[in-house]
Amino acid sequence: MAQSSGSPRTYDLVLLGATGFTGGLTADYLAEHAPDGLRWAIAGRSKEKLERVRERLGAGAETVDLLVADSSDEASLRDLASQTKVVATTVGPYLEYGAPLVAACAQEGTDYADLTGEPEFVDRTYVDHQATAEASGARLVHACGFDSIPHDLGAYFTIRQLADAVGGEITEPVTMRGVVRSNGTFSGGTFHSALTAFGRARQMRDAMQARKRVEPRPEGRRSKAVAGKPGRDKLLGYWLLPLPTIDPFIVARSGAALPSYGPDFRYSHFAGTKTLRYAAGGAVGASALAVAAQVPPVRNTLKKRVPQGSGPSEGRRNASWFSVEFVAESGDTTVRTKVSGGDPGYTETAKMLAESTLCLALDDNPPTAGQVTTAEAMGDALLARLQAAGLTFARVR
Repeated sequence: MAQSSGSPRTYDLVLLGATGFTGGLTADYLAEHAPDGLRWAIAGRSKEKLERVRERLGAGAETVDLLVADSSDEASLRDLASQTKVVATTVGPYLEYGAPLVAACAQEGTDYADLTGEPEFVDRTYVDHQATAEASGARLVHACGFDSIPHDLGAYFTIRQLADAVGGEITEPVTMRGVVRSNGTFSGGTFHSALTAFGRARQMRDAMQARKRVEPRPEGRRSKAVAGKPGRDKLLGYWLLPLPTIDPFIVARSGAALPSYGPDFRYSHFAGTKTLRYAAGGAVGASALAVAAQVPPVRNTLKKRVPQGSGPSEGRRNASWFSVEFVAESGDTTVRTKVSGGDPGYTETAKMLAESTLCLALDDNPPTAGQVTTAEAMGDALLARLQAAGLTFARVR
């Protein structure tokens, strides 16, 4: 349904933000894994910096075009969107820099993918651009990195395993929990986005309510993100700490969009630790960060301590890992699955964004338009891509 205007496009995909750290890793991945004949370009504010990125990409990169565009220049973004099937962007925090590009893609019928974990941004873009994107055929796909692909596609994979276990269609209510564990480092962009979100609790609630007023609900079905309670998970053997991230909302939206999740789907999201001491420390740290983010001078100081556009060494990334374990219960049936991979904040996030963009540009996906989740927009095609790229989606017997 994308590009319903039928206008020819010069590129299959354009990557905006390639001169940043995560954007650079995404460009590296595309240069190494893009299929022959892919028409793609990298974009940013500085042609000189883009030229340095292209030089680093090595043999064959001379076919990668350079496009100058500024996230604050609506005309340049509209021109960028009109030239390509898909735009992927790593330029955040998205509340500060993202809205004009979403608007341009919605208007031009161009598919859009980002790495945001900012609920307020996602809700506001739904309110502001859903109708335009549906009319143009654009698919607006947020959270195409560690927020929230392992959780969204992990829940999607788990539902498929549950359906197999019950012998077909799921007809009873489903409760599912996802438990995240990792030794990886969060990116500077993620840290800045989290601080921004912590400092905008009222605005985030307002955006959520504005979306609820206009977003239709599934007929005859329910899907909901449910705040979990801290405690010991006897089945998994972890202490659980509820995570106030965008992930459960993304999973619940997939549950609302896809009837395969059953008549009543509920999802809760946690961090898991092996000891109570680490769980308690995590809770105290998160609470302290949330309080500090309310004070602008303190928030700005924290942002300076973890700058955007920088990241850990390749050695540190290679030593990092993540897992998300899922438990789904429906009637008398319980299914466990696990999604796992390497460094979540950088290496795997770049891989997920790149594969999502390739999937939108090249694969035979479900006919969707407007703001859609990764499971709704790409489902099986993206799952297969990520498995082939080294991420593990497995049922735990």
